[in-house]
Amino acid sequence: MEDETGRPFVGRSGKLLDELIASAGLSRDDVFITSVLKCRPPGNRDPRPEEKKACGHWMEMQISSLAPKLIAPLGRHGLLFLQERYGRSFGTISREHGREYRFMEPWGEVGVIPLYHPAALIYRRHLMTDALEDMRFIADLLG
Repeated sequence: MEDETGRPFVGRSGKLLDELIASAGLSRDDVFITSVLKCRPPGNRDPRPEEKKACGHWMEMQISSLAPKLIAPLGRHGLLFLQERYGRSFGTISREHGREYRFMEPWGEVGVIPLYHPAALIYRRHLMTDALEDMRFIADLLG
C-alpha cells in the first residue's frame, strides 16, 4: 500500500502506528513519518545495504530540513541509519527500545528514542505492552 499511495505506514502497520501515536496524545499531523527507503523492496524483503545507502541522502535532507527535537526510529533499519549518522553503536531494538539518547545537531540537541516497528508488534503481540509504555515515555517528554 505504501508504494501505491506514496506514503509510508498506510497498511496494517500504519493503522497500528496511528493507534500508538494516539496513545501518546498525538496524531499524524503532529509528527513527521518517513522511511529509510523511499520505496518498498521487492517481496517485502529487508532493504539491502546498497539500497539504504542510495536513499540515505534523502533521509539526511529530511532530518536537516525538519530540525527535529526528537527522532523515534521504528525498528532495526531506522536505528541502524541513526547509528551511522551519529557514529554510535546501538544494541538490538529489543534492548534499546524506549531508551533516550541525546545528540548535538546544528539546530540544537536531539533526543533519539528507538521504538519497535509496528510490523513487529503485529506478529509479536506480547511486545505491545512495552510499545505503549515507550509511547507514554515520549508523551511525558513532550508533555
